[in-house]
Amino acid sequence: MSDNISAEQLRLLIERIERLEEEKKAMADDIKDVYAEAKATGFDTKTMRTIVRLRKMEKHHRDEAEMLLETYKAALGLA
Repeated sequence: MSDNISAEQLRLLIERIERLEEEKKAMADDIKDVYAEAKATGFDTKTMRTIVRLRKMEKHHRDEAEMLLETYKAALGLA
């Protein structure tokens, strides 16, 4: 009996994952569309992606990353 319950539980979990994967793909497609719209309007999407990534970071992590970038640029004569 527990094998049937385990198999049923596994099937339900797999189906949930499949639905979530479909939703994730739909969301990714929507995001891609927004970036395409931004590009068509004249915005630089690479910079927008960087801004989105930076906004996800906590301030101290963002400050650390910016400090490292400036250090590396200075070491390479880019600053």
